[in-house]
Amino acid sequence: MAEDPEGGGEKTEDASSRKLEKSREEGQVAKSIEIPSVFVLLAGTLGLYVSAYFVYKNLLAVMHDGFFFNLVPKLTDVSAVHLLYRCTIRFLLMTAPVMAAVFIAALASNFLQVGFEISWKAIEPKLSRINPISGFKQKFSSTAIAEFIKSILKIIIVTIVAYLEVKKKMNSIVRLYDHSTAYILLAVLKIAFIIYLKVIVVMIILAVADYIFQRWKFLQDQKMTKQETKDELKQTEGDPQVKSRIRQLQTEAARKRMMAEIPEADVVVTNPTHLAVALKYDGTTMEAPHVLAKGAGPVAVNIKRIAAEHHVPVVENKELARNLYKMVDIGGEVPTELFQAVAEILAYVYKLKGKGV
Repeated sequence: MAEDPEGGGEKTEDASSRKLEKSREEGQVAKSIEIPSVFVLLAGTLGLYVSAYFVYKNLLAVMHDGFFFNLVPKLTDVSAVHLLYRCTIRFLLMTAPVMAAVFIAALASNFLQVGFEISWKAIEPKLSRINPISGFKQKFSSTAIAEFIKSILKIIIVTIVAYLEVKKKMNSIVRLYDHSTAYILLAVLKIAFIIYLKVIVVMIILAVADYIFQRWKFLQDQKMTKQETKDELKQTEGDPQVKSRIRQLQTEAARKRMMAEIPEADVVVTNPTHLAVALKYDGTTMEAPHVLAKGAGPVAVNIKRIAAEHHVPVVENKELARNLYKMVDIGGEVPTELFQAVAEILAYVYKLKGKGV
């Protein structure tokens, strides 16, 4: 189990998306260096195969320029520089397709692993990076030792594959002396190609296994302690105690506004002790009666008290009080299915006040 270096406890929680994103911005991602190696090897071979005839023609041209001195009747400093220039251009042309394929493969392999991300924090200069003591420690860190062992392992595997293949072909190899140079070269190339195919298969398997391991190790290293998880939650969503206090203040403010509107109500419907709903209807501005306030328990008691203080009629109707409390929000209109019951109560109240409906 991973330990928190700062003594915050065991890292038992999976890394949050916020922490993974922050690590990505700092250049820390799950990445295997074996994947680009395989891509580069395959791309280089493919580029060499596609451009083989082009390379062959340019190589002949270089040899022709170098061996046929009749092209340079008088060897001078200028003619020598010119010959060097021509040979350099041809060598660049020969290697350009392979180098381009290798460059594209290197970019593609990294893009497939981590996507497109430019981390400026990872490349910004830091004095700690040139500290010789820190550098010496990094050379002997667990990661460096693991990479060293992995490199040795790759060399051993490649050597074993090459040895077994050469040993298998040894009988045919010893008889090559009796053939032409072209035949010997072709036979050697065939053996080398078979070795290459077997090695590349092994490299692909190692690359996939290494990527799986690197991703697992990265996620393990990114794990968080319970305290880190709580701290991050506070930063992203706010302190739960502060949020609770804000909600409490908002509820109190809304309740005060609600209580302030009760004197404007036409009637308060109760059940009669647990619920209270204050209603108001103005035919000139409203299409239906509105609920100005509602509450249960102590809130209902306060609603009835304020209503009594301001001479707002209080009418008992258990079923209507329950329906209004459940179905209508504060400030909402009374639904059509309750129109009849509300209209009867309003008519009764208006009759008491001497108003017309």
